[in-house]
Amino acid sequence: MSFTLAIVGRPNVGKSTLFNRLVGKRLALVDDQPGVTRDLREGEARLGDLRFTVIDTAGLEEATDDSLQGRMRRLTERAVDMADVCLFMIDARAGVTPSDEVFANILRKRSAHVILAANKAEGAAADAGVFEAYGLGLGEPIRLSAEHGEGLNELYAALMPLADEFAKRAEAQAPETEVDVSEESDGEDTVPMPTKARPMQIAVVGRPNAGKSTLINKILGEDRLLTGPEAGITRDAISLTLDWDGLPVRIFDTAGMRKKAKVQDKLEKLSVSDGLRAVKFAEVVIVLLDAAIPFEQQDLRIADLAEREGRAVVVAINKWDVEPEKQQKLRDLKEAFERLLPQLKGAPLVTVSAKTGRGLDRLRDAVLRAYEVWNRRVSTAQLNRWLTGMLEQHPPPAPQGKRIKLRYMTQVKTRPPGFVVMCSHPEKLPDSYSRYLVNGLREDFDMPGTPIRLTMRSQSDKNPYKAKKKAQPSKLRKHMQGRRG
Repeated sequence: MSFTLAIVGRPNVGKSTLFNRLVGKRLALVDDQPGVTRDLREGEARLGDLRFTVIDTAGLEEATDDSLQGRMRRLTERAVDMADVCLFMIDARAGVTPSDEVFANILRKRSAHVILAANKAEGAAADAGVFEAYGLGLGEPIRLSAEHGEGLNELYAALMPLADEFAKRAEAQAPETEVDVSEESDGEDTVPMPTKARPMQIAVVGRPNAGKSTLINKILGEDRLLTGPEAGITRDAISLTLDWDGLPVRIFDTAGMRKKAKVQDKLEKLSVSDGLRAVKFAEVVIVLLDAAIPFEQQDLRIADLAEREGRAVVVAINKWDVEPEKQQKLRDLKEAFERLLPQLKGAPLVTVSAKTGRGLDRLRDAVLRAYEVWNRRVSTAQLNRWLTGMLEQHPPPAPQGKRIKLRYMTQVKTRPPGFVVMCSHPEKLPDSYSRYLVNGLREDFDMPGTPIRLTMRSQSDKNPYKAKKKAQPSKLRKHMQGRRG
């Protein structure tokens, strides 16, 4: 039986380090400076034979107002309410601070199951802090070293009885789980449509303060991600699994990407690389632009990155609710899109308002459409009939008077669609002719916007028997021919 464990504590006590160790991957950003984590990050943890969901939270701050720290604290308190068990971490080397005592009182009131852990407890220097932890009134502290993996056996022993308790409570829900699994298996088909077991992977990318977290919160229907007027709030690439009006998706909120020359801070570099990794693992990328300043140089780079990675791309123009001249602005946006991003010709361009929720239904339809095109497969017979017509309409060039022959075409992959043309002298075929074929594929097989990979391969037109020497007559045959003569 799975349960939920929230790791809470002051900033810089090692929560993200323990989170990464439990999930077995470097998912959460880790740095020496305090306050790196701001959003709630979930992961599937494994500890011995226990399987559970672990939540990495922002460091508990004493602020309770609407400042950034106050909003971070409210998110962490929400994680405490969501979780079955809270793991309260202190820094054993720093000892118990007044903030630790305040947060211990809060946890006693809000959580039914609290486990106390003294992290950074390797060595004798941490003994005093471990003894002080008894004074918090949360039971015997577990000596942990998240960085070195020490104390995990003690954590397992503390979690095991709680896991058994949650398993007994959930026995009545087991038949419902079996029904869900059978539904997922029935959904398997030759067309790789998203299912609950394999949801569509979506990454939302853009410049800082474009409204990425606000958009995902509106899709989710709750304030799950930290938002605000400050640029660059999001640092980690946070993933959330949800049902988007019947479409199972796993959506990644990424950090805002500024120009490379402006990114000097080590932490921002880590955040941007985390976002780039999310793009590589996504299937559909939503490039979110600000309606007031669309198609800036950095926006074009981000969209081009998604295309080069071979992802299906949807361009969304946010903050449309405050745009005064909507019709004229929309015409200008479409013209700029076609001119500045010709490699994404035909990709969906959708206007939305993350604040009010307008346009989210159109955005969902555009994402599903882009995903279907990204997975499209065309039969070899159709492709070769099409290739014949394209050659008749516009024959390939004849460098040095020798025409290049395009003989055969087939689709070798999807996600994105990839095609191979067997031809003579592929190295002499100009890029303009390849673009002519790619544009034809987009229009004739209804594949707008998706990246298309077209490869030319050499196919020799030589006679395979031409190089063989003529068979020499045997000595006996020569002798017989001489006698006849």
